[in-house]
Formats: sequence, structure tokens, C-alpha cells
Amino acid sequence: MPSTVLDDAQVLWDFHQIRDEPRPTEVAIALGSHDIGVAEHTAELFHAGRFPLIVFTGANAPTTVKDFPRGEAVQFAERAEELGVPRSAILVEPRATNTGQNIALSRELLAEHDIDVSSATLISRPYQQRRAYATAKKVWPELDIVCSARSQELDTYIKSIGSEKRVLDMLVGDTQRLWVYAEKGFAAPQEVDEQTRAAYERLVEAGYTSRLVAESV
Repeated sequence: MPSTVLDDAQVLWDFHQIRDEPRPTEVAIALGSHDIGVAEHTAELFHAGRFPLIVFTGANAPTTVKDFPRGEAVQFAERAEELGVPRSAILVEPRATNTGQNIALSRELLAEHDIDVSSATLISRPYQQRRAYATAKKVWPELDIVCSARSQELDTYIKSIGSEKRVLDMLVGDTQRLWVYAEKGFAAPQEVDEQTRAAYERLVEAGYTSRLVAESV
């Protein structure tokens, strides 16, 4: 990977990080994806006493069917159980196919179980934190949100996923979604600084475009 590409990717990586506040909440909402580390980090926080209940949410995307044929939420829950989380502390929401649905359907599932919460730890891939937060603030604005992701350096994360292009494509796509989804009313607006915008544009020019979405409403 050329150093200029790595530098720009690091700018985006840093921008998407939201500092984890180490305080307890009533529930964790763990977002499904291609990254099983989300389930592992959720289990770690559960054992640390950060929350008593976990909602794993997610069906499949085209990029995850091969890795998680039974569904992201189902297999994330199984991984958490392997790491010692009791099944009684887990709810599985297996239908969501985007972040908005992750939040909305998790809220519905909790209501179906007569569980009323005012705070949640939102757990995602490291570079999804800002978009997940923006989406949750739009879909469930009164919820007190703590964001958390496994703390990793970009190069370590790329090695864990096994594909630098996949990670950079995802980084670029998540960055673009911040303003596209805000414009479409799917997420709360987030300020994107000039340095981040410039790094994003250079990565688009370099060909990291497979996760971009149409910007027209």
C-alpha cells in the first residue's frame, strides 16, 4: 500500500473513532457485520460489567453471507456464548439489513420483551462508530448512547480482516454515508472537517469506490 494511501486511510480511521466512555448502560446493541471482533469485544465488555443484556442485530449483506451463512446476529451470539456470555443475557435480532434497521428493530425487540431502556452501549466495527452514532441519534434520539469498538491500530485491523482493499473500501463508504444519509434523513448530521474530506476524495480517486452509494435523493 503506498504511503500516501495509508496516510489518507489513517485520517479516515481516526475521524471515525469515538472515545469509549467506560460507564455502565442498560443494554448493549451490537451491530452485525463481516467483523466477528464485534462479538468478541461485546463479550469482553459484558464480563467487565458494562451491561447486563446484549442485543445482537443483523441479517446478512452480500459481503457476509459466506462468512456467516446462518446470519450475522445468530453467529455473533454463538461466538459470545463460546466466550462465556450466558444465553439468558442475549437477544437476537436477525432481520436488519442496514444500520437504521439495526437500531429500530433492536428497539422493537426490547419492547416485545417489555424491556424499557434509556441507555445503551452501541458496539460496532472501529470505523463504523461515527455513522452508527449518527444513525442512532436519528432513529432513537432520546437514547443515551455510549459508543464502543475494539481498540486497534489500522494496520492491525487490516491484518485481522485479511484484505486491505476491503477495509479501505469500507472506510471510504462509511465516510461518504455520513453526509449522504444525513441529507436523506437517515442519520443525524455530522461535521466532516476539511482534512477528512480531502483524504476521502483522494482515496476515491485512487479507486477505493466499491462501497460508495448514489448521492442523489
